[in-house]
Amino acid sequence: MSVETLVFDAKDELVSTAARRFVDLVTAAQRDRGVASVVLTGGSNGIAILAELAADSGSIDWSRVDIYWGDDRFVPADDSERNYGQAVGALLNSVPVDPDRVHPMAPSDGPLGDDIDAAAADYAAVLAANSADGVAPNFDLHLLGMGGEGHINSLFPHTAATAETVKSVVAVEDSPKPPPRRITLTLPVVNRSRAVWFLVAGADKAEAVAAAHAGADPADWPCAGAHGTEETIWFLDDGAASTLPG
Repeated sequence: MSVETLVFDAKDELVSTAARRFVDLVTAAQRDRGVASVVLTGGSNGIAILAELAADSGSIDWSRVDIYWGDDRFVPADDSERNYGQAVGALLNSVPVDPDRVHPMAPSDGPLGDDIDAAAADYAAVLAANSADGVAPNFDLHLLGMGGEGHINSLFPHTAATAETVKSVVAVEDSPKPPPRRITLTLPVVNRSRAVWFLVAGADKAEAVAAAHAGADPADWPCAGAHGTEETIWFLDDGAASTLPG
């Protein structure tokens, strides 16, 4: 597994480079396996890359892309904080995706109602149904944003969700970052991905970036526990990379 760290002078350079490499990766996966599977993330960088792809996604055949989410807020379907809704507005309404290949997490006002545990179990069943081993797909790409304390998806330091080793998807009832109720993939499922990419900007993320690069304990810094089976790439701006050696 290779680890690459790319540092950019500006956030827009980070996003545009990641978008170009997204096109290359997805196109190669479709050439090699027929279908590409990607896990999207929210946050400013995660949505910015989707907007970039809406403007130019090269030779990607969007009808042959399976789309998942690493986490989402367990809020009503029309809530502006839903990662799914933001992705629809930034990209999915602009490209010819196959609706049967788009797999959002359940909202709190969906068919499962306000039962967050049922919603998490439902998404685990979706992953299992689309896998070769009854657990989860080996995603071609998992995009990750990151918080200043090192959280990825909705996996926060010193929480049961971050420590989970068996379940593929768990409910989070007490996220320290609002809203408190979320559904998230766990580290074992993130780490099934062929490629894991971090999209990180801002000096407030520098300590977490440095900790992950130094091999910190994932319990303290969840970002340190995420990696791809083939590649892990850190797309950083100068601020996020400011405390890395060299």
